[in-house]
Amino acid sequence: MSESRLADRAYTGIVEIINRNRLEVGDRLPSEAALAEMFGISRTIVREALVRLASDGITEARRGAGSFVKRRPSERLVAHMPMEELSSTLGSYEVRFVLEAEAARLAAARRSAEQMQVIEQEMARLEKALLSSGPAHLEDMALHRAIALGTSNPAFVSAFDHMFADMDRVMKAGIDISRSRPPEAIEAMLSEHRTIVEAIRARDADGAALAMRWHLSQGRKRLMP
Repeated sequence: MSESRLADRAYTGIVEIINRNRLEVGDRLPSEAALAEMFGISRTIVREALVRLASDGITEARRGAGSFVKRRPSERLVAHMPMEELSSTLGSYEVRFVLEAEAARLAAARRSAEQMQVIEQEMARLEKALLSSGPAHLEDMALHRAIALGTSNPAFVSAFDHMFADMDRVMKAGIDISRSRPPEAIEAMLSEHRTIVEAIRARDADGAALAMRWHLSQGRKRLMP
């Protein structure tokens, strides 16, 4: 088994420890040595898994003290994807921060009037879907894809389409989790999308990129309780 697959297995195993042992935010995880022995893998692989967990906002490392729980993945999140896919699915956010922030920047600079009209239409469809009780992930995906199309660079659309499966799972989970919370959660999601669209409309390239990065960072946080 490759080191990447072993790290995925360790990532999943650590999340299962957090959930099974009902560890709370601030609780300390077993040491790297203990985790390596538990999973039958090297400490190097455990360390890679912990780095991924930290970048996904689930754990945090404290110098000389070990790793601690920063956020617990929502139980609803696990309902939308097999545990063994959690690492790769959440890891897709790191790529999206680069890909979609730059897509938003370029769309603000390059979009045509026709492309802006499509972005506006997809925003209206997303708003209607989010404010209903039905599914809204396809409308969410359509808006993000319309922004990629606004770059007038087919490579962005190809990269976006390549990530469809991971993004679809995340969007489904994010909307489901948000709907289980007070109405402000859905309103926050809408507000983030509106800010991105407004920046693209105003041809504010830096503002569009910043708004997209903020939306994605908030989206990742929404997957946690």
